[in-house]
Amino acid sequence: MSEEKSIVLLYYHFTSIEDPKALASEQRYLCQKLALKGRILIATEGINGTLGGSAASARAYQETMSEHPLFKGMEFKISEYATNPFGKLSVKARKEIVTLGVDGPLDTRRGGGEHLSPAQWRQMIEEDPDVVLFDTRNRYESDIGKFKGAVCPDTENFRDLPEKISEYEHLKDKKWLMYCTGGIRCEKASVLFKEAGFQHVFQLHGGIVNYWKEVGDELWEGDCFVFDNRVSIKHSLKPGNLSICAGCREPITKADTKSKNFEEGVSCPNCYNKLTSKQLQRFRMRQKQIKIAKKSGKKYFHQREI
Repeated sequence: MSEEKSIVLLYYHFTSIEDPKALASEQRYLCQKLALKGRILIATEGINGTLGGSAASARAYQETMSEHPLFKGMEFKISEYATNPFGKLSVKARKEIVTLGVDGPLDTRRGGGEHLSPAQWRQMIEEDPDVVLFDTRNRYESDIGKFKGAVCPDTENFRDLPEKISEYEHLKDKKWLMYCTGGIRCEKASVLFKEAGFQHVFQLHGGIVNYWKEVGDELWEGDCFVFDNRVSIKHSLKPGNLSICAGCREPITKADTKSKNFEEGVSCPNCYNKLTSKQLQRFRMRQKQIKIAKKSGKKYFHQREI
């Protein structure tokens, strides 16, 4: 008898939430009851989550959320995997569900970029070669894979993006086609750019994963970074061949692990010369504790914020 596969739900929804901490408690109880693992962020602006579990649990979660007055109409992106890519459940109340860090409110419900279906997205690219394909993700994500010809800002975190807008003033009058993994960062980035005077702003509805499912990957090169144990996924939605450096939290290849500057749980060629002696000592102690914990059957996974 074959083992039941795991379902991964990717979702977000912008809505007014009066008490994020109370809702976080409700979500934590619901996920624990359904044996779902993953990450949920809740703020006054909405909810952002990625969860993994059995098909029955995923379906029950979707049904419960569809009946919630705050989340009616919320879309779920659904993927199937051999095992759950999440090692634990994390539900937190935050200031933002995806951190942009600008001063003052950024109301995504007021209208950002026009949403394009995957088919419309490809058609606009093919009909207008002068469009600006803009990757709203971080540098280490676009290094792994991107749309061919995309403009990729050199950002380590999404909150670095506001500082980069001035670099694109000369392209303000062009059509801007923004994309990210699931769509949430485009919601904020498009509002940010429109407030800065960029008039022709569009965004890929459903993000990269939805585009792959509906259209294919002929305009794409590489893999897609994801914030869980899979690290990256291919067009087939199967896990890629990358892992995460525990020191700098950046993706590394199998070749990187052969480097003399790679130390499991501590460093990789990207960060070896950047870590302080205190950091090295702390990471080595952590790795020692992880090895001890693994012997007792516990699981660990490293996750970085967007």
